[in-house]
Amino acid sequence: MNIQQEFTVARPLEQVWNFFQNVPEVARCLPGAELTEELGDGQFKGKLDAKVGPMSVSFDGKATVSADAATRTGVIEGSGADRRGGSRGKVKVEYVLIGVEGGTKVSMDAEIAISGPAAQFGRVGLIKEMSSRLIVDFTHCLEGKLAAATVEESEAITAAEVSGVSLFFGSLWAAIVNGLKKLLGGKN
Repeated sequence: MNIQQEFTVARPLEQVWNFFQNVPEVARCLPGAELTEELGDGQFKGKLDAKVGPMSVSFDGKATVSADAATRTGVIEGSGADRRGGSRGKVKVEYVLIGVEGGTKVSMDAEIAISGPAAQFGRVGLIKEMSSRLIVDFTHCLEGKLAAATVEESEAITAAEVSGVSLFFGSLWAAIVNGLKKLLGGKN
């Protein structure tokens, strides 16, 4: 499945680009993610805990991160397995940073493949809505880290804890709002 996201960070392009090159700090802003080992040459081992529908999974895996400073683009490729439930996942994320008035626009294009039991609960609409919510949390964390006055203050800022209940109700609320917008938009 393909998921595309765009968001704007109220910080200069160079500052956001430098942050994206610090993979451990980026991981601290990804809800449910944890880097466990830096292997060198842009390779990392880590964990990703996620809730897919009523199912909780904990993927252990590897990721490769590459970036091109000239074009302000990057690629993250990862794969992992949930040892408890037998689910597997692969992801390839391509991102572009563009300086805009008032900050930096981040465009992300992710190709995600989930197999095994988690795939049964991972409806496209649910995963897209949950990813939208997680991007909001990531953006808040990123902006908090970039606004921090000291290194210690920045390191203390981490991703919000992922709650399956809050994601569910947040996703439900977003679906209701989107439905109302379509309904009202159709009558104007």
